[in-house]
Amino acid sequence: MAGASVKVAVRVRPFNSREMSRESKCIIQMSGSTTTILNPKQPKETPKSFSFDYSYWSHTTPADINYASQKQVYRDIGEEMLQHAFEGYNVCIFAYGQTGAGKSYTMMGKQEKDQQGIIPQLCEDLFSRINDTTNDNMSYSVEVSYMEIYCERVRDLLNPKNKGNLRVREHPLMGPYVEDLSKLAVTSYNDIQDLMDSGNKARTVAATNMNETSSRSHAVFNIIFTQKRHDAETDITTEKVSKISLVDLAGSERADSTGAKGTRLKEGANINKSLTTLGKVISALAEMDSGPNKNKKKKKTDFIPYRDSVLTWLLRENLGGNSRTAMVAALSPADINYDETLSTLRYADRAKQIRCNAVINEDPNNKLIRELKDEVARLRDLLYAQGLGDIIDMTNAIAGISPSSSLSALSSRAASVASLHERIMFAPGSEEAIERLKETEKIIAELNETWEEKLRRTEAIRMEREALLAEMGVAMREDGGTLGVFSPKKTPHLVNLNEDPLMSECLLYYIKDGITRVGREDAEKRQDIVLSGHFIKEEHCLFRSDTKTGGEVIVTLEPCEGADTYVNGKKVTEPSILRSGNRIIMGKSHVFRFNHPEQARQERERTPCAETPAEPVDWAFAQRELLEKQGIDMKQEMEQRLQELEDQYRREREEANYLLEQQRLDYESKLEALQKQMDSRYYPEANEEEEEPEDEVQWTEREFELALWAFRKWKWYQFTSLRDLLWGNAIFLKEANAISVELKKKVQFQFVLLTDTLYSPLPPDLLPPDAAKDREKRPFPRTIVAVEVQDQKNGATHYWTLEKLRQRLDLMREMYDRAAEVPSSIIEDCDNVVTGGDPFYDRFPWFRLVGRAFVYLSNLLYPVPLVHRVAIVSEKGEVKGFLRVAVQAISADEEAPDYGSGVRQSGTAKISFDDQHFEKFQSESCPAVGMSRSGTSQEELRIVEGQGQVSDVGPSADEVNNNTCAVTPEDLLLDSPEKPVPDGPLETALDHLKLGSIFTFRVTVLQASSISAEYADIFCQFNFIHRHDEAFSTEPLKNTGRGPPLGFYHVQNIAVEVTKSFIEYIKSQPIVFEVFGHYQQHPFPPLCKDVLSPLRPSRRHFPRVMPLSKPVPATKLSTMTRPSAGPCQCKYDLMVFFEICELEANGDYIPAVVDHRGGMPCHGTFLLHQGIQRRITVTLVHETGSLIRWKEVRELVVGRIRNTPEADESLIDPNILSLNILSSGYIHPSQDDRQFLDSDMPRTFYQFETAWDSSMHNSLLLNRVTPYREKIYITLSAYIEMENCTQPAVITKDFCMVFYSRDAKLPASRSIRNLFGSGSLRASESNRVTGVYELSLCRVADAGSPGMQRRRRRVLDTSVAYVRGEENLAGWRPRSDSLILDHQWELEKLSLLQEVEKTRHYLLLREKLETTQRLGLETLSPCSSEDSESRSTSCVSSPLSVDGAPEVRTSPPETPSERQKELAVKCLRLLTHTFNREYSHSHVCISASESKLSEMSVTLMRDPSMPALGVTTLTPSSTCPSLVEGRYNAMEVRPPQVSSRAESPELEPVVEGEQKKSPARRPEEEKEPQRLLVPDIQEIRVSPIVSKKGYLHFLEPHTNGWVKRFVVVRRPYVYIYNSDKDAVERAILNLSKAQVEYSEDQQAMLKTPNTFAVCTEHRGILLQASSDKDMHDWLYAFNPLLAGSIRSKLSRRRTAQMRI
Repeated sequence: MAGASVKVAVRVRPFNSREMSRESKCIIQMSGSTTTILNPKQPKETPKSFSFDYSYWSHTTPADINYASQKQVYRDIGEEMLQHAFEGYNVCIFAYGQTGAGKSYTMMGKQEKDQQGIIPQLCEDLFSRINDTTNDNMSYSVEVSYMEIYCERVRDLLNPKNKGNLRVREHPLMGPYVEDLSKLAVTSYNDIQDLMDSGNKARTVAATNMNETSSRSHAVFNIIFTQKRHDAETDITTEKVSKISLVDLAGSERADSTGAKGTRLKEGANINKSLTTLGKVISALAEMDSGPNKNKKKKKTDFIPYRDSVLTWLLRENLGGNSRTAMVAALSPADINYDETLSTLRYADRAKQIRCNAVINEDPNNKLIRELKDEVARLRDLLYAQGLGDIIDMTNAIAGISPSSSLSALSSRAASVASLHERIMFAPGSEEAIERLKETEKIIAELNETWEEKLRRTEAIRMEREALLAEMGVAMREDGGTLGVFSPKKTPHLVNLNEDPLMSECLLYYIKDGITRVGREDAEKRQDIVLSGHFIKEEHCLFRSDTKTGGEVIVTLEPCEGADTYVNGKKVTEPSILRSGNRIIMGKSHVFRFNHPEQARQERERTPCAETPAEPVDWAFAQRELLEKQGIDMKQEMEQRLQELEDQYRREREEANYLLEQQRLDYESKLEALQKQMDSRYYPEANEEEEEPEDEVQWTEREFELALWAFRKWKWYQFTSLRDLLWGNAIFLKEANAISVELKKKVQFQFVLLTDTLYSPLPPDLLPPDAAKDREKRPFPRTIVAVEVQDQKNGATHYWTLEKLRQRLDLMREMYDRAAEVPSSIIEDCDNVVTGGDPFYDRFPWFRLVGRAFVYLSNLLYPVPLVHRVAIVSEKGEVKGFLRVAVQAISADEEAPDYGSGVRQSGTAKISFDDQHFEKFQSESCPAVGMSRSGTSQEELRIVEGQGQVSDVGPSADEVNNNTCAVTPEDLLLDSPEKPVPDGPLETALDHLKLGSIFTFRVTVLQASSISAEYADIFCQFNFIHRHDEAFSTEPLKNTGRGPPLGFYHVQNIAVEVTKSFIEYIKSQPIVFEVFGHYQQHPFPPLCKDVLSPLRPSRRHFPRVMPLSKPVPATKLSTMTRPSAGPCQCKYDLMVFFEICELEANGDYIPAVVDHRGGMPCHGTFLLHQGIQRRITVTLVHETGSLIRWKEVRELVVGRIRNTPEADESLIDPNILSLNILSSGYIHPSQDDRQFLDSDMPRTFYQFETAWDSSMHNSLLLNRVTPYREKIYITLSAYIEMENCTQPAVITKDFCMVFYSRDAKLPASRSIRNLFGSGSLRASESNRVTGVYELSLCRVADAGSPGMQRRRRRVLDTSVAYVRGEENLAGWRPRSDSLILDHQWELEKLSLLQEVEKTRHYLLLREKLETTQRLGLETLSPCSSEDSESRSTSCVSSPLSVDGAPEVRTSPPETPSERQKELAVKCLRLLTHTFNREYSHSHVCISASESKLSEMSVTLMRDPSMPALGVTTLTPSSTCPSLVEGRYNAMEVRPPQVSSRAESPELEPVVEGEQKKSPARRPEEEKEPQRLLVPDIQEIRVSPIVSKKGYLHFLEPHTNGWVKRFVVVRRPYVYIYNSDKDAVERAILNLSKAQVEYSEDQQAMLKTPNTFAVCTEHRGILLQASSDKDMHDWLYAFNPLLAGSIRSKLSRRRTAQMRI
């Protein structure tokens, strides 16, 4: 009933006079509750029928049987609504229809009999029912209000004073109401009738065309009906309030139909507005309550426009709210009102669908009480019906027994209860009814409880709680808050005692009546006092509290079995009565004091207890008491312990003194023995007698040679001394730069290393005073630390010694101190002075050295003319241009060729070669010449701890010095013992070079080319290398840098008396050409701007590479001192995949997109979304090995957040974040990562994943969208623990990232090469960045070696000391260890250039000799082409060794000499590329520093005529071993392994024997217990130079099928991709550890053409190229030396075939 629909009735009236005058026809028909309307305009149209609750036919007279009178309408609608009002519901009746349709008649009616409307009849019936009520507990009150809504304004019709408009307000609880609306109380129907009449007279009516008395306002008559019921039993008065709203609406009308004008038109507009809003409300409510929308959720569009009109606002509750509503639609029967009538029917039809949720308006408590009382009555009737009425009375009586009842009463009631149970057992369902009755009565009693009773009961409970808390020792405030804790006044309790006085007496444990148990939490029984600790038992003890007859409480402590419990220091094992103040110790650490307030109060009245101490009882007192009672004397114990320590100290001191004395004696004896040994060496005649009795081990010749080798090697070791000079003088350099900036001097100072080489001889002013003496003994050239002074004002560069820097710095300080006193004009004048007056500037020459070039003279031995094109190389190793020089032997009177005009011909210069002078020069310079192969790098410079990475300077691909390396190991150059060159055969062979004869040759300087335009005037001077007097010079030429080469055409004839020294010179020594020019430009960068720029200017633009960062420091791991690494055990190549996964909407982590458009491997940009959870996944891939086993990931840290690739690693990063490791372990590779390599010997895949919340960094760069063209860089370091390693290995990688908005749509990862491809690869597989690393596992070095101690010594680093003005040098730092490493590469370049020039000369000579032979010149028969080839090959193999000069062979070819055999063996070893294989596989692995050599790609040597000079960086001996071994601090000495082949052949069999034994020793070594290793992981800088790329076929093991893969060769690594569209490296091959093999026989056996093999330590791989030419190109990319030897063999074969 509560959710009933609106009652809708329609009523049709008779014709009015206007309709009858127009002879209107009736278009309304009614049948039962159905109403039908006919369309007068279209009679054939089907009539429209509507069904309502009531259809009243009032069109005819009352005589009609179907006529519906006013009484019938009230009986159907009014009586039902009045009944709802008496039930407590709100009621509303409103009439709706067009103007003049009979609304007011239906609602109000007329005064005549039987003409009264619904409102009068309802009011009359209301009072009649009130008067008929006979219940004395019921009382009624009625209030009425009457208002009209006219033009959207509310008027009060009952109060004449409220003439103005009333405001409509809304209350949160009552809803909309009219403010100040008068509510008048009435007591009878007559009162209502009078009020209704006066209100009707005040209504606004007017005449229209449709109705003469048209209501121009909406009238609302409200009756507030209140019913009060007084319950005598509970003395509670309940009331129900009903609001009866009777609404007479103004008629809807059309302006054209009513003829409204002026005020009537405005009224009609407002009437239609409110009625239209009412229609909208009805439609919206009907839509909401219609069938299809009933179960749907309320949408935003389900809005009811109540507030659009005052009428609908006030009737909100009646329309679809808390009300019983009825609607009467008044219809006009005339056809002229068809449209208005049809509209009214449709309104009524929509209103029929509205549902109202009416509720009875009464107090919820009263309602509940009423329902419960009904339930009680029902249950009582049920029990009485079953004959159990007396049970009710008995149970009430039992429940009401007071505690003071007598025992007899209880016994009598017990008997009645027993009989009661018996009766209940036989009454089915009665027990449940009784329980329900009790529950109901109890609820009624609680509900009937008044507020005052509840307050009194709450106050009583609060008082009881406070009393209980006060007894427990907790004080309360008046407002109920806790005030504090104090000792209880009656209850016995324990308080804790603690070593900290502030923690004592903070815990209270109450001893309750009965038993209080003490024990652990995990005991079987629940313990009242829970303690913890090692010595606390599960059930430790219990306190028993008993009350005696006199009220005295006695507490007894009963310990459990095996529990340590002490009372006043004595251990108790039996029950013990406690006294107040006793100290109780449970276990070893729980100390309590027992307090008994009542007992203490009684004791105070008597004498104090003997057990109670006079001093304060605290923790210390309890402990001391425990020790005393247990028989432990602390003072005696301490004295005894002190005496023991003193005795032990005395004994140890005596032992130490004894050992020290023994050691001193031992050292003295050793010193005496060494002194005697030295005396015997220097004074052998004096010590002959003493030598005999000594029994010392004599060194063998080999041991002497090793000792001499080691002594010479380490005597000239310079790395540590150079490092000390750099770090120790950095403060002076910094101060000089700071003063230069403040005084605005355009001078910049920086450290530089200068080495005395052929290309860069040291000037005399830079050499130390004792340089001449050292030069005779020094096996390596001297390297000094100098200061490079860049005069940016004059475009000059000077070099100062460190001593000169200090002297000038004193003058700079004086100038700086005077700067404040000197006027600025004078300072400017001083700036113009470039002479000695200013300490910042030096005089500079007009001409500056462009570079040097060397021309060898070996062609004069034969003699054949040669034209050389040699490179002009600067002191930095940069090729500045080229020089063409012709050298030929001539007769004494031969004329110079005619070169045309401008040829300058000097006269014949006579030069003498003194043998003694030349030998002295050779003894001085040959070490330097031999050294220049690798310069200072031969000294095996060691890397300083903490500076393990080499400089990241990328070399230029087009520089000539990148072209090749020589084949000979460096050790060939170390202290080669002098061997006499056979002179006898030479004199007979060279007829034109007879000793004592005059030999004339011509040197023609032809042209200079490719010299930069910054050098204006160019001239050249040349001289012999050992002559320092006046040189031969050309005229200066203007240089523009464009056009044809500069033509010197300078001819110089030189006549020499042939001596032994001259022949030696032309065999091995060159002529030095020095090119000078006037320098014009100032290319120096401004100070403090990119000071650390690369020393090698690049002529080709390579992709910018990120620097190799140092590891991010760990946050969780304790900082361990890194043990010094000793010999390298093994090395592995690691390929590491890095992925950043982002959380998707489905909850999965998907790899973020990576942009690989840079084109470089191991690089990529992560495209991330802002504000999304991420994870970082790292996968390690490497060959499976026994020594490399990953244990766990200790920590992964992320830091160094920046927007530039470079990071300042010296600053402390506050944004370092340690990530949470989610998972780690070995995995199986995905399908794309699984390669043919994994089919037979699978690689190892180890993966770990971490959670990364970038917001934890608190970095703006990570928390915002990255601006356009900006990138974010971070550094990640993973600390991974390995088995058998002393410390974790560290993998460091720099990430490049770009952050987009959270909802940005990013494209799939595509690179440039697969932009237009098919896109067959899955994007997720390419969404990662690869890193290539080298893992070195080294043994822990011996801590006691002198070299290790020297490396560990602390060096004073002055670069961090502050100097005045340092803040102006932002970004500038003095060079340190990296300068030494860079200088090594410069020296390597110089040595390579020198070898290239020498080798080019020998090859040119060989080609010339072969040409002359083919032309039939038999005069050169002693030197066959094979000999020259062998000779040139020997020169290639050891161009710089003293005995490496080519010899003229006089013996016939069929009987080779020993020397020729040795050369032949070397050539074979070189061409077959099998030398030193064990050395390369078992001892040395390529390092990150060696990869820098590999970047020096072949540019000049691409000429096929020079195949054997490719690149031998594959062999460890060809690179600088000082960097490889020194990098890992390898202290082992292996000198004879390579050097003995050239220097001491007698040692070679011994070494080779050792090498052959080494593989056999491996199983034994594996059985030994594994030693701890030191791991070191270095990232490999990928070379930007691609040697070759394309597809190759790989033979897949076990299947004999070929797999096609895309291969890119970037020396020394080969990168393997799935296809050319693949952006991620799938596998790598390290060519430096691999052997490339090619065999025609193997191809014939396999019947597979164009194949070659690559063998690594772990596997062998067979590769197939597409064609023969392609195969040779791949071989050249993999191993140029092998490709050169193959081509040389093919060319010799073709030459032999041509001869045949």
